[in-house]
Amino acid sequence: MNSRTSQLEAIDRLLTIMDELREKCPWDKKQTLQTLRHLTIEETYELGDAILDNNLEEVKKELGDLLLHIVFYSKIGSETNDFDIADVANGISEKLIHRHPHIYGDVDVSNEEEVKQNWEKLKLKEGKKSVLEGVPKSLPALVKASRIQDKVAGVGFDWEEPQQVFEKLQEELGEFQEEVNKRDQDKMEAEFGDVLFSMINYARFLKINPEDALERTNKKFISRFQYLESKAKNMGKSLGDMTLAEMDVFWEEAKKQ
Repeated sequence: MNSRTSQLEAIDRLLTIMDELREKCPWDKKQTLQTLRHLTIEETYELGDAILDNNLEEVKKELGDLLLHIVFYSKIGSETNDFDIADVANGISEKLIHRHPHIYGDVDVSNEEEVKQNWEKLKLKEGKKSVLEGVPKSLPALVKASRIQDKVAGVGFDWEEPQQVFEKLQEELGEFQEEVNKRDQDKMEAEFGDVLFSMINYARFLKINPEDALERTNKKFISRFQYLESKAKNMGKSLGDMTLAEMDVFWEEAKKQ
């Protein structure tokens, strides 16, 4: 691995390149915080894909793309004298020191949960009116539900045992089925949301990341379905020409791959 000196030299090289691109490249000169935003979101999802695939070479590349965006935003901020890369780095360093009094202060903690609880309490002391202020509004609903539950658990608003959460899930499933039987679309949707929220909560107690779990299933389904499509094509058929029984044969084959 690279030495600390080599690491710092690499960061300095990137900062120099960013200066040159901002000065000389027509595309880079035109970019703003707003035009980069959607690209940053895309890069974040690509990093997430690489992590799920456990492709460390791709993780390295995607981290580089995200680092470029951080440097790019900081360069734009420096041009208006609002902030630069040093301000960004110092800001997060100060936050980390303040949020870890068990490392940089005299607070004692015995486990990970106490660390999370202290983290949320410190946020409130810093002026936040709600522990939920830190949950971005634009997060996808599944991720948002998970973060909401993490946040409120951090201040003690939580179930005591996984079994309690499972019983709540069963209760919500019952309420959902009641609305399905009544065929009230609006109430069905509301109760289905409650079921999903309870499922995500139960996953948290089981130390399962619901977003990762669902994406694994997505990838698995895509792989099996594409196997089915390939087999149909080899037979000179379209899926629309095959019976469910015929498709099921290849689906079972795909599951064994």
